[in-house]
Amino acid sequence: MLHDGRAIRVAVVGGSRIPFCRSHSVYRNCTNQDLMVAAMEGLVDKLDLKGQTLGEVALGAVIKHSKDWNLARECVIDSGLSLRTPAVDLQRACGTSIEAAVMIANKIALGQIEAGLAGGTDTVSDAPVVYPDDYRRILLDIHAARAPLDRIKQIFRIRPRHFKPEFPGVTEPRTGLSMGESTEITAKQWDVQREHQDQLALSSHIKAAAAYDEGWFDDLVVPFQGAEEDNNIRRDTSFEKLSTLKPVFDKSGEGTMTAGNSTPLTDGAAALCLASEDWARKKNLSVMAYLTFTKSSAVNFVSEEGLLMAPAYAVSDMLKQANLTLQDFDFYEIHEAFAAQTIATLKAWQSEDFCRNKLGRNEPMGPIDLARLNTKGGSIAIGHPFAATGARIIATMAKLLQDKGSGRGLISVCTAGGMGVSAIMEAA
Repeated sequence: MLHDGRAIRVAVVGGSRIPFCRSHSVYRNCTNQDLMVAAMEGLVDKLDLKGQTLGEVALGAVIKHSKDWNLARECVIDSGLSLRTPAVDLQRACGTSIEAAVMIANKIALGQIEAGLAGGTDTVSDAPVVYPDDYRRILLDIHAARAPLDRIKQIFRIRPRHFKPEFPGVTEPRTGLSMGESTEITAKQWDVQREHQDQLALSSHIKAAAAYDEGWFDDLVVPFQGAEEDNNIRRDTSFEKLSTLKPVFDKSGEGTMTAGNSTPLTDGAAALCLASEDWARKKNLSVMAYLTFTKSSAVNFVSEEGLLMAPAYAVSDMLKQANLTLQDFDFYEIHEAFAAQTIATLKAWQSEDFCRNKLGRNEPMGPIDLARLNTKGGSIAIGHPFAATGARIIATMAKLLQDKGSGRGLISVCTAGGMGVSAIMEAA
């Protein structure tokens, strides 16, 4: 983008998150706001932004209470930033915080703002519990009734069944299938073997544990509620242990997806600071990496395509725009919603039929070097608080590129609703 004749590059100057923890464990008494504020405070402290006014803060949550209608603004007020900093809520399912980063980046690139924060938070431990819709209707009718007798009449409509709570689900309204059930279908379509899924899951745990042991996450993860690292990482797991787990989404004998090769329900939050180079220079902050390209896509998952296959399209379209190939990257951060989904996407990029007939390419995109994939662990080990994962991945990629001092990284995140978001980052 150009502004006043100058190209404005969007820099990532910092990232911070709290440890991602299994739902109903460490953060069982915390709200989305508690988690998000902790992640933002970590970033504000690290970058010395206390009392500073930023151009915008964009963040969101997938599962939230109605009282959190202004969650982003409330988090800003508690974060230590100046109250003159505006904020906006947004949501794109599992791609929420990467979409928030895109929004902030676009405003910076257009010269509308100089710097902003992007992030996301989610907790299943504090999920909103609602009651049947007809019970809600009765309560509204009671409230609307003018005469005492009319109110009493409405009260007598209440039945014991109305007190059975309804918890948030992860089923797709259009298909009635959960993400796991949908991905089992994809795994069969792409012939994703159980052993390959377990191998990817094991690699995720090994890499995440090693990254913590070497202190790699020390400046990205801030302790919260006594947690110092992601508590889903299994240091003692093995291929043999993963192989003993039973399928959980398809119990017919044909299923391959288990609790071990799928992401667990997770609580957590993550935040990023993006800025122009000029702003970073004025604040004496190092540029970790640049966010250079992004792309989102959607597929007809109702009748034609796998629910979580949209990233295959998003990445392809983005690479065409950037005039790059799939092999032109030093690091790949691909969200591991399920090992089967990650593997199916990699196989799609190697399929001549898929690339020709679905992606409009003359030849397969080809394989990637798996040694460059999720080098510090992925979502299977680290966990997946829906709205927080994108910010975690961007911060991880920024540090990988900063440490290397050169190169390019590819990011891919699948989301509910048959959507995907991708991004390219380059070293400073």
